[in-house]
Amino acid sequence: MRRIGLTSDEDVPCLGQGTWNMGERSQSRDDEIRALRVGIELGMTLIDTAEMYGDGATETLVGEAIAGLRDQVFLVSKAYPQNASRDRLARACEASLRRLGTDRLDLYLLHWRGRIPLSETVEAMEALRRDGKIRHWGVSNLDTDDMIELLSAGGAVCVADQILYNLTRRGPEHALIPWLEQHDMAVMAYSPVEQGRLIGDQKLATIAAEAQLTPGQLALAWTLRQPNLVAIPKASDVTHVRENRAAADVVLDRVTLDKLDAVFRAPRGPVALEML
Repeated sequence: MRRIGLTSDEDVPCLGQGTWNMGERSQSRDDEIRALRVGIELGMTLIDTAEMYGDGATETLVGEAIAGLRDQVFLVSKAYPQNASRDRLARACEASLRRLGTDRLDLYLLHWRGRIPLSETVEAMEALRRDGKIRHWGVSNLDTDDMIELLSAGGAVCVADQILYNLTRRGPEHALIPWLEQHDMAVMAYSPVEQGRLIGDQKLATIAAEAQLTPGQLALAWTLRQPNLVAIPKASDVTHVRENRAAADVVLDRVTLDKLDAVFRAPRGPVALEML
């Protein structure tokens, strides 16, 4: 699988695994764990979660899924904005580590911006990095102006911004994605299939059929066309995992891209970053 440079000496697969809403239904637990494990076998070794997901239940499920596989996984979690202060971030991180059954996170993200100054969050993240609790840190749901402020607050070592980006949410293409590329920060695209809603889009289905892909594969392959981007779709069963994995090998031709552009238009000016 194509890999994305996260730092000068570390890369990650362009296709990872999201876990939003996993671990919240006991009847789905075995299938979800099996899906994550098969994804790891297929090279989707970046797994993204958050303390918010299921109020910690998702991290617990991820910890169970990666048991015995920890060294194969690039593990990402996210902290609530109210926990991003000097005195609370360390406690939030320790709680995530316990639920995940590990001694470190590969990447720790501020889930979205709150009232705590970015300079304080940078300081708290750097303290965790020095203590070996996290290897890298980044942010999520921060727009271009926020990123500029983060940089001025000492955040030059931020490695990624996790954002909502898909065919129906193309606003980041105007300014944010170019800014992140210019500053050597990776884009992490969550909900690349718009939480499954794109699968039911008839125009997308028509273009996908012409390209001999499923609508989900086409939407995912389109997102992955960005060179500095990691997509993190969620898949709760093995069939869906395999379908997602196949999309990482798709190279879309110009004709298909033009058809998609005609239906899902690129922004012509600034668009505020959207969130789900």
